Amino acid sequence: MGRGRNRAANKGPLGGRSAAAPSPRDQMKRLEELQTQMLAAQAELENKTVEVSVGGGVITLVMTGHQKLVSVTIKPEVLNPEDAEMVQDLIIAAVNEGVDRSQELASQKMGSVTGSLGIDLPPGLL
Repeated sequence: MGRGRNRAANKGPLGGRSAAAPSPRDQMKRLEELQTQMLAAQAELENKTVEVSVGGGVITLVMTGHQKLVSVTIKPEVLNPEDAEMVQDLIIAAVNEGVDRSQELASQKMGSVTGSLGIDLPPGLL
């Protein structure tokens, strides 16, 4: 056997040269595009809402994709002073579920941008 270099090591899977890594300029351009997409997605989340109902629909709330509470609707029949503790518990449950759904909405929206990078961000990070 000869002692020379193995020329096949420089070839790609189809026998041609393997693709070169993107240049720093191309990488910077791609990052700028992703930043623009992320800013657009974040702006869109402000106009998206999730609606949550608990207690068989006696309490309903609406939250934006930025986890801002927009409205709370309470059916009058649950406003009995004897039921105040139950109403308080239902409001807490509704707000918590609204935050969870709003974070899921944000993760889905931002995931479409970050997914192209192969990055899985933890829930609630964005």
